[in-house]
Amino acid sequence: MLALARLSVLSALLMLLAGCAGWWRSDWRDPQVHLVKVETVKARLLQQEFVLHVRIDNPNDSRLFIRNLDYSVRLNNLLLVEDEASLWRSVGGHARRTFKITARTNLWEHLKPLSKLLKSGEPLHYTLQGELNTGLLIFRSLHLSRSGEIMPGDLKPE
Repeated sequence: MLALARLSVLSALLMLLAGCAGWWRSDWRDPQVHLVKVETVKARLLQQEFVLHVRIDNPNDSRLFIRNLDYSVRLNNLLLVEDEASLWRSVGGHARRTFKITARTNLWEHLKPLSKLLKSGEPLHYTLQGELNTGLLIFRSLHLSRSGEIMPGDLKPE
C-alpha cells in the first residue's frame, strides 16, 4: 500500500514536470524595458525623491507577470540611486505598460561632482541597470542595461 502511494506521488510529480516543460517555449522573447521619464517629487537638502517612469513592452503572446525590479541609476558613473521595487503587476500579450517607481536618494555627498557635471554644458551619460524578475510559477530573471544621454539644460525647470 505504501509503495502504491509513493508511486502515485512520483507519477504525479513527473506529470507536473512534463506540463511545466511546455511553459519554457523556445519562442519566448525577452521584454523590453525603457526608462521613459524621471520626475522630481521632493528635493530637500538630505533626501531627494524621484518617480521613475519605466515602460515594459511585452513581445510575447502570453501575459507577463512582473514581481520586482532591482535597479541602479548612474549619471556619468556617479551612482544616484540603487534600490528594489516590488511591483506585482502584469503586462498583456503584445502590450506595453508604464510603471511608476519611487526612488529616494541622498545627493548631498555627490553635490560637488554633480554641480560640476551640470555646469559643464556637455551631454550627461546615464545608465539604468537592473534585474527584472517575472513569473508566478515559473520564474525568469531578465538582466537589463539601458543607457543614453541627456542635456543638462533639460534638467533645469523653466
